[in-house]
Amino acid sequence: MGYFSWFFGLMGKRKTKVNILIVGLDNSGKTSIIERMKLQSGKVPKGGMPQEVTPTVGFSVDEFSKGSLSFTVFDMSGAGRYRNLWERHFREAAAVVFVVDSADKLRLCVAKDELDAMLESSELLGKPFLVFANKMDLPTALSPVDVAQGLSLDEIEAHPWQIVPSNALDGSGLQEGLDWLANFLNK
Repeated sequence: MGYFSWFFGLMGKRKTKVNILIVGLDNSGKTSIIERMKLQSGKVPKGGMPQEVTPTVGFSVDEFSKGSLSFTVFDMSGAGRYRNLWERHFREAAAVVFVVDSADKLRLCVAKDELDAMLESSELLGKPFLVFANKMDLPTALSPVDVAQGLSLDEIEAHPWQIVPSNALDGSGLQEGLDWLANFLNK
């Protein structure tokens, strides 16, 4: 433990550690969102923001901070054969970030099915869901209202939720979503 961590720990300024599960279909932008959040929190990745992100196989773990929270983020692969791994991390997750490719209208129903399956888990009961309607920069992107309707978010009663339009490439919307999540988790 560094001197400053020790000192701030004595002063009651130690960051609260929070596990977050980030899920969504493959190619929705999950890893790009994490890389951008790390950059926005001041944690500069080696070589800066990557121009191209490789698909996650299985899962990866990253960390970044927001205010008094220190996030450990489990970036779960969205490929069909890896989606069954998501549930292994439900218990330790304090919240779920669900990323949707807003321009992929054909697979919105698949995203809804995966979200519905998660919402049925007793291990996630009451935990907040932040939905990023990602890739809003694309001309074919659905509006956040259309994404919310496609996912039937208005029918969710057992979880607090928020949908935020986002673009992982330029970072728009990410701070707003993270602010909502941090405010909720700090309560």
